[in-house]
Amino acid sequence: MAIRVNIDKQLAERGLTVAEFAAAVGITPANVAVLKNGRARAIRFTTLDAICRVLDCQPADVLSYVPDAGRPTDSGGAAAGG
Repeated sequence: MAIRVNIDKQLAERGLTVAEFAAAVGITPANVAVLKNGRARAIRFTTLDAICRVLDCQPADVLSYVPDAGRPTDSGGAAAGG
């Protein structure tokens, strides 16, 4: 997947455990593990909002785009159609 979740770095910088973070965000430690391990297929904006509030950061501090090797990129910038 081309989207990476960089929660480990944020937790380490703030001295937070997964359990503390999960409780503050309002999700289970298992769901934090799913995010950290890159197995999440979606994230609710309310959850992203809570993550950013707890970590006092921007979404770009938590999420990053890394192109998949061998996957063509869309250089057009606009969706095809019409």
